[in-house]
Amino acid sequence: MEIITFKHNPSFLDTFNNNNNNKFSSSASITHWSRIAAIFGFSPPCLKTHSFRKLMVTRASVAVEQQVQTKVSLIRIGTRGSPLALAQAYETRAKLIASHSELAEEGAIDIVIIKTTGDKILDQPLADIGGKGLFTKEIDEALLNSDIDIAVHSMKDVPTYLPNGTILPCNLPREDVRDAFISLSAASLGELPAGSVVGSASLRRQSQILYRYPSLKVENFRGNVQTRLKKLSEGKVQATLLALAGLKRLNMTNNVTAILSIEEMLPAIAQGAIGIACRTNDDKMANYIASLNHEETRLAVTCERAFLETLDGSCRTPIAGYAYRDEDGNCVFRGLVASPDGTQVLETSRKGPYVLEDMVLLAKDAGEELRKRAGPGFFDFIKTLK
Repeated sequence: MEIITFKHNPSFLDTFNNNNNNKFSSSASITHWSRIAAIFGFSPPCLKTHSFRKLMVTRASVAVEQQVQTKVSLIRIGTRGSPLALAQAYETRAKLIASHSELAEEGAIDIVIIKTTGDKILDQPLADIGGKGLFTKEIDEALLNSDIDIAVHSMKDVPTYLPNGTILPCNLPREDVRDAFISLSAASLGELPAGSVVGSASLRRQSQILYRYPSLKVENFRGNVQTRLKKLSEGKVQATLLALAGLKRLNMTNNVTAILSIEEMLPAIAQGAIGIACRTNDDKMANYIASLNHEETRLAVTCERAFLETLDGSCRTPIAGYAYRDEDGNCVFRGLVASPDGTQVLETSRKGPYVLEDMVLLAKDAGEELRKRAGPGFFDFIKTLK
């Protein structure tokens, strides 16, 4: 497992969000930066804009460099290393500090970057890599091994099951669940000329695009937000779709051409939601993160994940779902399952009390309905697609 721990100053997130204008300073040698570059796939100059007080690289449990710590961190936050994942980790850190004064002391919270399978394999569609937990497995392992104390996840990456020994008692307030359309040549999907290529690694997006606009083409488009926007600017595709939540967290909404309505593009399960996990037997961490929980978000996410679990969805199954509280205080749920080519799209909806048990039941009922409508061979056929 490859882990980098950053002890940072409190102004890091501001520096990050202000386009990294500050000069990098560190006692780490060029040799150490070369090792980091080899692990994470970026070059040392990319790091010149970040201020870190301490860096430690561990590979296969062997310390490459370790500086003496004067104070043991109270919380080590595990996260992926993408700019969006780091923004979510720092959002979690800020909320912990705001709620617990003892965590405001410098060095009380560490951010630990962990490279996952999904981060390592970028030249294949997610569906072809196979398996669940492509962006969470290594982080979960670090949590269970006590290399970190809490794990911050994008909830849409979290499998419907949790590893034994872990719990996820906290969801932060949900961001905007909609998808953003980004193009340099068209104002909307409908304005793209026939044959235009839309870049997306999401089968959910692909199926809904092709269902409504069969004259368009969708090609695999992996990478973080910055990488995808760079590919778009280079003309490799004519448009792409990104989660609006991520763009907001990165302060990059200036790139948005249009925001797609829920009716035009139903979101991924748990899109826009951040989840925080800890070990089952760690009451101290459970109490810390429980204090950050946004119950309305947690209930909605649980509802959507119950729908996904009922359909036994995989990376090869385009599934979408969204639960929210309406103006009368009720839960409204919409669910969708489709074929990757968009030729079959099945939708349903439910409404009921905004209460956990009721929401789980209505989501499962919606899933069972779509499973029956799809027929016994539908999901087996999808699993055979390459």
